[in-house]
Amino acid sequence: MINWKKQARYYKDDYLKDLKELIAIDSERDDKNKTEEYPLGKGPSDALKKYLSFGERDGFKTKNLDNLVGYIEYGEGDQTLAILAHADVMPAGAGWDTDPFDMTIKDGNVYGRGASDDKGPGLAAYYGLKIMKDNNIKPNCKIRFIVGTDEESDWTGMKHYFQLEPEPDFGFSPDAEFPVINGEKGNTTFENTFGNKQADNADTLLDSFDSGLRENMVPRDATAYVLTRDKDEMNADFTNFIEDSNLDGDAEITEKGIKLHLIGKSAHGMEPKNGINAGTYLATFLSEYDFTGDANNFLTFIAKYLHDDSRCNKLDTAYSSGIMGDLTMNVGIMKFDTQNGGFINTNFRYPKGISVSTIGEHLENAIKPLSGIVNNVDNMDPHYVDPADPIVSRLIDVYREQSGAKSAEPEVVGGGTYGRMMKRGVAFGALCPWTEDTMHQANEFQPIDDLLLAMSIYAQAITELSK
Repeated sequence: MINWKKQARYYKDDYLKDLKELIAIDSERDDKNKTEEYPLGKGPSDALKKYLSFGERDGFKTKNLDNLVGYIEYGEGDQTLAILAHADVMPAGAGWDTDPFDMTIKDGNVYGRGASDDKGPGLAAYYGLKIMKDNNIKPNCKIRFIVGTDEESDWTGMKHYFQLEPEPDFGFSPDAEFPVINGEKGNTTFENTFGNKQADNADTLLDSFDSGLRENMVPRDATAYVLTRDKDEMNADFTNFIEDSNLDGDAEITEKGIKLHLIGKSAHGMEPKNGINAGTYLATFLSEYDFTGDANNFLTFIAKYLHDDSRCNKLDTAYSSGIMGDLTMNVGIMKFDTQNGGFINTNFRYPKGISVSTIGEHLENAIKPLSGIVNNVDNMDPHYVDPADPIVSRLIDVYREQSGAKSAEPEVVGGGTYGRMMKRGVAFGALCPWTEDTMHQANEFQPIDDLLLAMSIYAQAITELSK
């Protein structure tokens, strides 16, 4: 009988070396520099190629599908077991104590962008497959380790795979948490827009407002430039606001006005309560001033209906399901300028029982009196796999055995993973219940011991599933 944990420890140094090479690649999707060869930018493609180079080195069959997605294959059979990982990362953002693209080991933890989401876990799953092969364990099905390149945006890469290749019969994504995620809430995004008009003779003008990097990330930073003669008074008010809110920030007085900068805390958009949204806080501060026209409407909408209300009570849309939990909302991007007007991205994770149209109607009711427009731009329906399905029961058994958590049960989350692309697909690790979740945050990390445990769990799980 194979000692899976001993096998994982044996591969520790090789794994960390490969992980360092992966983390060194800034693989954020880069549409501004996309080309025919690199349709999502060079970084995501380079990270995909790095994964495939590991597979080639280790004797697997590999294939690159147009620099969008690729796979590493082992075994043969009528059925296909898929392991769906992603090579892209969120923007690094500010607030790091180390270089996010130079892997740092400190106090037993690996720090770097992708350490937890998803390069650390994805590579651990790959090494689980490698352990199986190196021990000459022959699967009774085809196993494909499939690597996408834009999971953090609109899944162009993995959708490309499903357009070119048959849907796998079953599988998991190592892109969430343990024990097993057998259900994922629906995921829908609305864009809320405003005009750019302000009164020409107004004493206070909003020249610009900028907060947020991605829809599924709580904004850490927010900046606004206000044209006003009362800049000294606003500076004093802002200082008091920062102190009262227990936040950090600074102000710079200019010839024509004042530039404000507020610092919150980034977090994964599936649970906004884990972060502090700098954008909604700054808009709430500014909403107390006499802005006019669309600038006033933009700030009022954020302050009145969006600020500090991830459960949508202010929109009168609060909803909870016994199995899937609460409807949640993340305000991911907020922008305003005098040419383009206002833009607010709201991302909702919704359980079964409430519809996208209902969410849209409540947004419309709130924004229409403020002369705003609502547009639904993306949606993925809720996903659920019966706990009795072997893809769930076998994985939970392996996790219980290796972790010692005998009472662990499958869970439903607000996050969205590639697992939902398969009818019999789930998410499986690698964040352990005892470890802080730093996905989408500065100073992202994962304990090395957790990653080795995940490698051990994946090796056994892939073996069990492919019998």
